[in-house]
Amino acid sequence: MKRVILLICSLFVVILPNQLVQADKMGKLDSNAPHMKVHFIDVGQGDSILIELPNRKTVLIDGGPPKAGRKVVDYLKKENIKQLDLIVATHPDIDHIGGLIPVLATFEVNKLVDSGKLYYTNTYLDYLKVIEQHNIPVTIAKSNETIKLAENIRLKMLNHTSNFSSNNEASISLALRYKDMDFLFMGDVEQKQEKAIADLYNVEAEFLKVAHHGSATSSSYQFLQEVRPERAILSYAKDNPYGHPVRDVVDRLLEVGTTIYSTAKLGNIVVTTDGEAYMIETTGRDRLIYNIS
Repeated sequence: MKRVILLICSLFVVILPNQLVQADKMGKLDSNAPHMKVHFIDVGQGDSILIELPNRKTVLIDGGPPKAGRKVVDYLKKENIKQLDLIVATHPDIDHIGGLIPVLATFEVNKLVDSGKLYYTNTYLDYLKVIEQHNIPVTIAKSNETIKLAENIRLKMLNHTSNFSSNNEASISLALRYKDMDFLFMGDVEQKQEKAIADLYNVEAEFLKVAHHGSATSSSYQFLQEVRPERAILSYAKDNPYGHPVRDVVDRLLEVGTTIYSTAKLGNIVVTTDGEAYMIETTGRDRLIYNIS
């Protein structure tokens, strides 16, 4: 795993829930190399991540809450996406699958990977109904299963079980690797699952989608020391009733030297990488562009 070298670093960036400190970090992507884009879509209190591959294939991880469904559909259309090659529904909580319902009804979906965790809510039943109505192929995630998405790009399932007592514990977590660039998408797993994952895999990564929106249930200091992320993405709604992200999680991320970005502050966060370097763009009120190599 290649660590990113900052060519110019005039200020340190930390993006906290109610604070923005700007920085200027300049570098250069290889214009001749294939680029992958990872979009952390601002869906409010929830998760939704779009991956656009160099071969034009697409992956969507979760869809946010029901009220974000139309926004996700519009976002995908704006990216000129006509079909989704893979959707991963990490677990059946409303803030992860609710927004998937209109997505599943709008786009051709080649494959859907589900956690296998059953949940008896109206949203979950609507999710199952739209899958059946559109005849979408579904498989259940298996730990350590690796999917080749494109040349030099792999997506690995790190955690899955339908036997845990809670949806969060059964949440699918994923590792995405493109050459020397690694992303961890932790869903809503808790500290027990984080430890189990770190015991089984090398979890060091440049980018970490922080588990459970920065809840106290997740992101132990020991786990963050193993990951040593350069950039962390917190996906949550401003002024949410859960207190996400908690101060302890923010402090632990800072202690391991991580720069923090939040969808609540910056809106959509888009990472473009050639597998060696990356550029970060944000589209919210406080718009930042970094080109880092």
